[in-house]
Amino acid sequence: MAAVRISSRSGLPSLLVYLAIGVAMGQDGIGDIHFDSAALTQVIGYAALVVILAEGGLGTKWKEVKPALPAASALALVGVAVSVGVTAAGAHYLTGLEWRQALIIGAVVSSTDAAAVFSVLRRIPLPARITGTLEAESGFNDAPVVILVVAFSTAGPVEHWYVLIGEIALELAIGAAIGLAVGWLGSWGLRHVALPASGLYPIAVMAIAVTAYATGAMAHGSGFLAVYLAAMVMGNARLPHWPATRGFADGLGWIAQIGMFVLLGLLVTPHELGDDILPALVIGLVLTMVARPLSVVLCLLPFRVPWQEQTLMSWAGLRGAVPIILATIPMVEGVEGSRRIFNIVFVLVVVYTLVQGPTLPWLARVLRLGGGSGAADLGIESAPLERLRGHLLSVAIPEGSRMSGVEVAELRLPAGAAVTLVVRDGTSFVPLPSTVLRLGDELLVVATDPVRDAAERRLRAVGRGGKLADWLGTGGAEGDAGEGVR
Repeated sequence: MAAVRISSRSGLPSLLVYLAIGVAMGQDGIGDIHFDSAALTQVIGYAALVVILAEGGLGTKWKEVKPALPAASALALVGVAVSVGVTAAGAHYLTGLEWRQALIIGAVVSSTDAAAVFSVLRRIPLPARITGTLEAESGFNDAPVVILVVAFSTAGPVEHWYVLIGEIALELAIGAAIGLAVGWLGSWGLRHVALPASGLYPIAVMAIAVTAYATGAMAHGSGFLAVYLAAMVMGNARLPHWPATRGFADGLGWIAQIGMFVLLGLLVTPHELGDDILPALVIGLVLTMVARPLSVVLCLLPFRVPWQEQTLMSWAGLRGAVPIILATIPMVEGVEGSRRIFNIVFVLVVVYTLVQGPTLPWLARVLRLGGGSGAADLGIESAPLERLRGHLLSVAIPEGSRMSGVEVAELRLPAGAAVTLVVRDGTSFVPLPSTVLRLGDELLVVATDPVRDAAERRLRAVGRGGKLADWLGTGGAEGDAGEGVR
């Protein structure tokens, strides 16, 4: 917890803090713990990645991702192929690595890290198209990269490339279908079956996400794509007790990151890294300055993305723990030189995370892509009242919300919904139609089942547009399909 605070205050990427803790606990540090199980690291790393992808999917806004899906898919498929080829060529010709080792390294480092992208981008006010594209890409590209690393580690260079492409396409299709199906079924069940305790909803959501991964993997599809899509479907379904669920998932995501990074720090042996520093820097330079920009330019060419956004997306190809976890695959498979591959990837990730992460906000300002902050969105939690066929909405009015200064009557909630209680400065009272709402107020809104969604849309519309929400085109009428949970 102290490391989280230190990293947030200093701007140092949390990845490096957790890795440093693991290294300090290892055999070359003060802890003197001898740990060299690549197989156990891979299993725990996969489990942690499932949790991280689930947390990222739950926080992904469909309205932002939907327009970016074609570009993100191109980056996750074609972009990965371009990055693997260019990086592998650089590793072979510039550092003298064998082709098999070069291809493995090229595949390992071509995946952007979901944990790094989610944590960094959500602190930077970027245009929705950039954020949506990068978040979706990081959620999608783990699947093809894992397939490539396994293929190169078990069989070396693939003779029939079209067979490999067909396998990747089939696994992605199976994973996508299962993820969407599990996410829809889970959302439907949680919205129509009231659980006996509110604390069970976050557990149920994470269990459904893990079930999507397990089902996809057992069906020989991409479990990683399945868990991300299932979580994204649930994250945009307005489930009961949603703020508590997001907080629970966020906490699990932090635990997964911390445990994963510390374990990777334990696995590395610092005194063995000396000979691999220069090759790692050279390969990282090829990846960052040639492979990533080239893949971005080629993939985004049909979408006419401005050069400023392409530049930022090129620099925002953040790497983190995922490449290090994938580097354990050749170690488990017994590939010759696999320990050197792991060391090179470890140094590359540490150095370029230290360079790219802290400079990303600066580059966004230079390119004038840092968007201003709009009206703060409301925090609305829904608890189902099954026997009464209704819902109890808990509404918090945060700083920046334009609901402040609005009278209760001016909310104009649909028939069947009403503000029943206001909590202000620790005091609860039943509001009058003329009661003026203030920042920091908490409202209890009772809504019948048929108008529950319309009531929430109206509350969010007033939170964004104030009492003039209808005039601003943000009205919350029941038939307004354009308004949803942000």
